[in-house]
Amino acid sequence: MRDNVERPVLPRNDATKENVKLDQSTLTDIDSLLADTDELLSTRYPGDRDVRQPVHTVYVPGHLSSPSLPREWGAQALDCVEANGGMVQLAERVIIASRKETVAPDSQTMPNLHQVAREAEMLAEAVTTKLATEPIEDLRLDFEDGFGNRGDATEDDCVRQAARNVIAGLDETGAPAFFGIRFKCMEAETRARGLRTLDLFLAEVIAAHGSLPTQLVLTLPKVSTVAQVSAMVLACRALEAQHGLAEGSITFEVQVETPQLILGADGTVPLAPVLDAGAGRITSLHYGTYDYSASMGVAAAYQAMDHPVADFAKNQMMLAVAGTGVHLSDGSTNIMPLGEPEEIHRAWSLHAGLVRRHLKRGIYQGWDMHPHQLPTRFLATFRFYREGAERAATRLRNYVFQEDSAVLDEPATARALARYLGRGLSCGAHTEEFVTGRTKMSIETLNHIAATGEAE
Repeated sequence: MRDNVERPVLPRNDATKENVKLDQSTLTDIDSLLADTDELLSTRYPGDRDVRQPVHTVYVPGHLSSPSLPREWGAQALDCVEANGGMVQLAERVIIASRKETVAPDSQTMPNLHQVAREAEMLAEAVTTKLATEPIEDLRLDFEDGFGNRGDATEDDCVRQAARNVIAGLDETGAPAFFGIRFKCMEAETRARGLRTLDLFLAEVIAAHGSLPTQLVLTLPKVSTVAQVSAMVLACRALEAQHGLAEGSITFEVQVETPQLILGADGTVPLAPVLDAGAGRITSLHYGTYDYSASMGVAAAYQAMDHPVADFAKNQMMLAVAGTGVHLSDGSTNIMPLGEPEEIHRAWSLHAGLVRRHLKRGIYQGWDMHPHQLPTRFLATFRFYREGAERAATRLRNYVFQEDSAVLDEPATARALARYLGRGLSCGAHTEEFVTGRTKMSIETLNHIAATGEAE
């Protein structure tokens, strides 16, 4: 309770002179001491990049490319769902499984069947539209394990044709937002072949497109040392010079498939130096489920995305990329939705559960290897972004407009809320109308908060 005693108010300048003890010389010394830290934080940890991250990467053997491949995959996915109970039924299964996994206090009671049915109808409609319009967000034509060793002449021909096909496919309905190749790794036995494939693909793509496409993504597999990344940077610079491209135009992903990239021979974790060696060119780290598990001695029957050795590796990867703007992707499951209806539904349940799992862990991308995996990829992903959207929008609105709330959010949380809504919008889980309507702010403002934690 305030008293009524009047207190003298000191002039601001006098108060400043009396209370501030650090002189300019000390402040200058502190700035000098922290100059390297300031540089490190601004360059090494710039925060999230303002670019879309696909929810998945689809791997297809390079010799199976065609301009219409994404559309064909979408059609096959829809046909499989229709032949096995329909999209609404599959959506109900995904929703019920997701609710059973929820541990939030307000979600302990299962909703009635009418609620599930209504949500399933809306979810099924959104995913059906997605499969008809953008069934593949990121397409990777595989000239490594998925292609094998077919001889130089055959691989040369397939690489050139693949490049022409992906460029022609940009004009097709349902064209992917991103595309590229995985070429053979930098180990001695495959190095020359991998670099030749990269060289041929880039030349053919640039010739067919007229420039280096912004959608292009290149994947460097089986990286085991920092030097292999430095070698890739050297190759990128040489190719940029040959094609008259600006320095840094060619970027790439790194696949983490070997234990040596998690723990080096000297006892250090090479992942962080790998990012430095990439010289700003590394856009993402991808976990390789089966090569990594096999290298760790895990029996084939137990090699999986949710094995403890996989979680350990991905935890290190998450730490390495935190704050850098480098994306992170989980790997794949080799259990395909094929065979009898019971087998298909078991595989769908497994796949949806793995997708939910990596989304909850903060990994927003994974791999798909078959058209029949697309339905559960999008059902699980859309459901993840929809289930918390109303609450996220309310919290963000309360934060921005300083409305009364039981939750006291900070700028870091506001960034996370905005990114969560933005990711849902990017993949199609939400419409722009939904996001702007619930948050009462523009998409531009949402993006600004996602980047800074502050409203414009």
